[in-house]
Order: sequence, then C-alpha cells, then structure tokens
Amino acid sequence: MPFPHIDPIAFALGPIVIRWYALAYLAGIFLGVGYGMLLLRRKSLWVNGTPPMTPDELFDFTFWIVIGIIVGGRLGYVLFYDPLAFLANPAAILALWDGGMSFHGGMLGLMTAMIVYLHRKQANILSGLDLLACCATIGLFLGRVANFINAELYGSVTTMPWGVIFPGGGDLPRHPSQLYEGLLEGVVLFLVIRYFTHIKLVLRRPGTAAGIFGIGYALSRIFVEFFRLPDAHIGYLAFGWLTMGMVLSLPILLAGIGLVLWARPRRRV
Repeated sequence: MPFPHIDPIAFALGPIVIRWYALAYLAGIFLGVGYGMLLLRRKSLWVNGTPPMTPDELFDFTFWIVIGIIVGGRLGYVLFYDPLAFLANPAAILALWDGGMSFHGGMLGLMTAMIVYLHRKQANILSGLDLLACCATIGLFLGRVANFINAELYGSVTTMPWGVIFPGGGDLPRHPSQLYEGLLEGVVLFLVIRYFTHIKLVLRRPGTAAGIFGIGYALSRIFVEFFRLPDAHIGYLAFGWLTMGMVLSLPILLAGIGLVLWARPRRRV
C-alpha cells in the first residue's frame, strides 16, 4: 500500500514550526502523568497503601520528566549510535531539530530523575520505577506513530499485504516496523501491565511492574529488530541480523528479570 503522505509538520505559526513528533512527546508525557495521577489516587493498589508520591507531586515532577527524557534521549543517541560524528562536531549535539533520540537513553534519564527525586524525599524508589513502567507505554505508542508519520525507522522489504512503500525506501513495500513497535511496546504492554497492577496487585510488591515492563519492552524491541532496518551509518553488528537496538535491549531484559525475581514473595522461616 502507498504511504499516506502525512505532513510531518502539524502546523506553523510564522517562523515557529510544530511537528507531530514534538506533539507526540508532549502528549505522551502529559497523558502518562494523567494516568499516573489516577494510579496514585488508588492507594489500595500500593504496598501498605502508600504510593511513592502524591498526585500533586507527580504533576510538579512533570518538568523533570521532560528534562530527563530530552537530555537522556539525546545523550543516549550521541553515545550509542554516532559518537565519532558528534565528537567531530560537538555543537550538533544541541541540534535537536535535526532528529536523533534514543529510547534507551531517555529511559535512563527518566529513571535517574525519578531516583534522585524519591531519594531526596525518602520514598520507595522501586515503587517510583513501577509508576514509570505503568505510564511509559503511552509515550512509546505515540512516539512510534510519530516515527511512522515521519516515514523513518521503517523495515525491510516484505511481500505481506500490509507492506508500505515509504518515501526514500525505494519502490518496494516494506514492513511498517514503527507500527509493530507501537502495537507491542505501547498497546500490548500497557494492557499486560494493567492486568498485573489491577488484577494481580503487583504494585504491592515494589519492582515487579518495572521488571515486567523491562521484560516486555526488551522482548518486543528485539523481535521487531528482525524486521526493522538498522541505522544506515551503523548497519548490522554481526551475523547479518544483530543490531544495536538488540544489544541495548539485552541489559533491560536482564534487569527486568532480576527485578521480578527480587520482588517475589519470600517464605518466612
């Protein structure tokens, strides 16, 4: 099927250009914060009926969420994907309008901001990471939809009927890998975590929801990487299929498994 040719620019106000990608970031943050505030109001979900923060504190924390995602996402892209190019031209690090953000870096930036904030208020850090896990899937979904609108990060050539002929991708249909990721990392993972938080009540075992997110995200990303083309300046790292996205997802998978095991109920002797 042909690409729908959605203009990546949502609207312009004189010299100010607003892109769908930026709107997806903002919508993901504020919708995620809104969902998080709903979770925090249900104290019965949390261990000992004590959420890691109040809804008002989460709203105030939104500024640090934005900073953590942007700074972490940009530095992650610089360090993980193209360090030599940015070393030769350090000023390009600030050129966010040219694109280049790493989810793995953004996640680390967001986690760092949450850990520092909760450590200062002496709250349960693992419960704070659980809160991020519950909300992050919303931003992941919207971000991948924005990648599709930008006609970037598409997949390899396919004969499947839903293949898309992307601008710049040649005349052959390709996997819409952005939508694969949006579906798995966003919609499916949100529903899985929602099941565990509201039916299995895992928020009473701090670290479990964060671990489930780590496992679900890593497995989804690794799976989609088999269909998604790697960055042109990096290519495949080995074997004709190993990508940087897979390598960066492996520590998240191991950390997720470790958190779930750590949070398991322990027998008392």
